[in-house]
Amino acid sequence: MRLKPLLPALAVLASAALAVPALAIPAADTSGTGEPAFRALYKELVETNTAPGEGSCTLAAQRMEARLKAAGYTDADIHLFIPDSAPKDGGIVAVLRGTGSKKKAILLLAHIDVVAAKRSDWTRDPFTLIEEGGYFYGRGTSDDKAQAAIWTDLLIRLKQEGYRPKRDIKMALTCGEETEGVFNGAHWLSTEHKDWIDADFALNEGANGQLDETGRKIALNIEAAEKVYQDFKLETTNPGGHSSRPVPENAIYQMSAALPKIGALEFPVMLNDATRAYFTRMAPIVGGESGAAMLAIVKNPMDSAANAILSKNPQWHSMLRTTCVATLIEGGHALNALPQHVSANINCRIFPGVSVDDVQAALVRAVADPAVKVSIVEPRSLATPAPALGPDILGPIEKVSAELWPGVPVVPTMTTGATDGIYTSAAGIPTYGVEGLFVDPDEGHIHGLNERVGVQSLMDARRFMYRLVKLYAAQ
Repeated sequence: MRLKPLLPALAVLASAALAVPALAIPAADTSGTGEPAFRALYKELVETNTAPGEGSCTLAAQRMEARLKAAGYTDADIHLFIPDSAPKDGGIVAVLRGTGSKKKAILLLAHIDVVAAKRSDWTRDPFTLIEEGGYFYGRGTSDDKAQAAIWTDLLIRLKQEGYRPKRDIKMALTCGEETEGVFNGAHWLSTEHKDWIDADFALNEGANGQLDETGRKIALNIEAAEKVYQDFKLETTNPGGHSSRPVPENAIYQMSAALPKIGALEFPVMLNDATRAYFTRMAPIVGGESGAAMLAIVKNPMDSAANAILSKNPQWHSMLRTTCVATLIEGGHALNALPQHVSANINCRIFPGVSVDDVQAALVRAVADPAVKVSIVEPRSLATPAPALGPDILGPIEKVSAELWPGVPVVPTMTTGATDGIYTSAAGIPTYGVEGLFVDPDEGHIHGLNERVGVQSLMDARRFMYRLVKLYAAQ
């Protein structure tokens, strides 16, 4: 690992806002100023290709470093790190130093790598920021360069204003979130240089505001928990032989018998603070049979009728339990030979608090065949606790949201996917998905073709984050 530049020596959610000290936003509200500079920064970040292989997160980090230094940050405030094993996968950590409060820092986390995008498949060049019809188009316009740009812009503006927070404000822009098996900056920082990012809590991606088909704001979601990603491998083996002399013991048939059992495996309903809050607050928004089922499942997780209603929705079904699904199968070695080996990948999204070993044991019980081996695919995922969502976190979010979007409910949720928050939370930094970015029902084609984000939505998210971070920094 090369480090550039050289481093110097080194609960109850109800009435949450009432429990938070009255932290007024300054009368001279500058949260919406400086838009041209922000647009230029955002454009540079989106147009820096950071897709795996062809792009460079290091170049994006270096460009953000140049902007931070132009705003007055020094080498002592910045850590630019570049792994020797992956010179394109660098990242950056920067800090706006506080006035010495005993409160630990706030960490602003975002990833700057993006999913690959093939120009011939897109209507527009994916690595050219295009504004059209009220949207910004381009790979990463939403996931996750919107937040990375907002964080960098925020640190620049606060420095230019001469703002001194009570507690340090740290920012980490990292690579590797979108691709398995590559250098992951958030993981490396959490294990090798936690001192650079150590904080009371972190704000990250993971939950957006919801818009309906007409553009009406439905809810501002806040991610307060993440499921744990883990792959398992099912394997069957056989001596094989000539296909003209088949025998009953066939590796393909054994696997074919095992997979339906995995498909029928249903893990029990579980709830935590995040999902209880989600279903409680979404019930009046959804209404009808589903809304009633949400309240019923919160009251009694064993309510089979409520479970059946909610499980018709794939998202709600996944939020209520651990899920496992077959995603890949391969086997056999010749058209005219009996198969000697068959394997299948089982991808599980594990409810927080459930161990990987317990899920493996459940798969073994479901298959109920000693001839089918069930193993953990390394690396074993970290056990990530669900952070507490107390009034010190939720109160400021509700306060700023009410000022910018009156009447729009704030709804805690648990993401069924995964973000880099698994690493920071596992390292003892409670991490919350807070973006303030409202997206269409199609989620802005994230990871798909013609990714986009609403221009006004992005500017509103920038304003939201400016106010929110200042409230946290004043605690």
